[in-house]
Amino acid sequence: MTQIQPFPCCMVRRDASGQLLAGIETIGVEQLPPGDVLIRVAYSSLNFKDALAMQGHTGVVRSLPHVPGIDCAGTVVESASLCFTSGDEVLVTGYELGAGRWGGLSAYVRVPADWVVTLPAGLSPRDAMIYGTAGFTAAQCVAAIVTRGIEPARGPVVVSGATGGVGCLAVAILAKLGYYVEAVSGKLERKDWLQSLGASAILSRSEVLDDTSRPLLAARWAAAIDTVGGKPLETILRSIQHRGCVAACGLVAGDQLHTTVYPFILRGLTLAGIDSAKCPRKERLEIWNLLASSWRIEQLSKIAEEIPLDQAVDRAQELLRGKGAGRTIVAIGCRSVVRRQKEQ
Repeated sequence: MTQIQPFPCCMVRRDASGQLLAGIETIGVEQLPPGDVLIRVAYSSLNFKDALAMQGHTGVVRSLPHVPGIDCAGTVVESASLCFTSGDEVLVTGYELGAGRWGGLSAYVRVPADWVVTLPAGLSPRDAMIYGTAGFTAAQCVAAIVTRGIEPARGPVVVSGATGGVGCLAVAILAKLGYYVEAVSGKLERKDWLQSLGASAILSRSEVLDDTSRPLLAARWAAAIDTVGGKPLETILRSIQHRGCVAACGLVAGDQLHTTVYPFILRGLTLAGIDSAKCPRKERLEIWNLLASSWRIEQLSKIAEEIPLDQAVDRAQELLRGKGAGRTIVAIGCRSVVRRQKEQ
């Protein structure tokens, strides 16, 4: 068994008085939950869900103490599974990582083998975390549009919440595939940045809000990727062309959806819900291989800011206040490792 010195992690716990605390602590490998694969983490990332976990949000965290971090990428140290060998570069996103189980904001994680994905050729651990759950979600949204036969010639695709992690990555992937992308954001000062990612037009939030009771609006878009939910999604649903598709994956603007059946029965609309945490393994591997190859974004460096682990708690507070754009990756134990590819 590999001897591992105590290591840092981001820990959320309550003190003796019941006050919630989030900060960097040093723990031992024996404190990690049981699992098949022990991974030395090179990079993690910071997501809105992680920020909620740092507040002890009961919709995310099942019990305290807790280590947030729904993403991680690094190197296998030990494996009880024949699918992985010490030295393999791997990534983990979704499942219960950072929610029901201690997560990736830690120098080491231990997880079930069926959660682990061998890092595809063409992706470094850093690249994988710039994508993270956000990029994986964005790619699933794009796949929902592509698999329904909606080609770029059909017309524009609108992306709401375009400066967020999922939104900006969706803009970049769609643009790479040749779609005319209309990016919606409340941060119009990021217009030049969104255009550098491939957005053809930038829309304000007010341009996708229609408070009338009309069941259908003018057909503006061939498809949509909605990352916010609520009233913007209601307006988008009423504004999609015949046989269009809306991929929905967020709720920051509201978890209620008030609409009629008319977009579905008169325009043949498809509303595709996107669930990343429990995505089936076959589809999961396909998506990651696309992100490493034909869907790989060349502008990854424009999307992410890198911070050390000891800044994660403060940065999470900024996320909760709606600050920032793009992706935040967390450098934890970055060092070069030998890549080993294998069939899974």
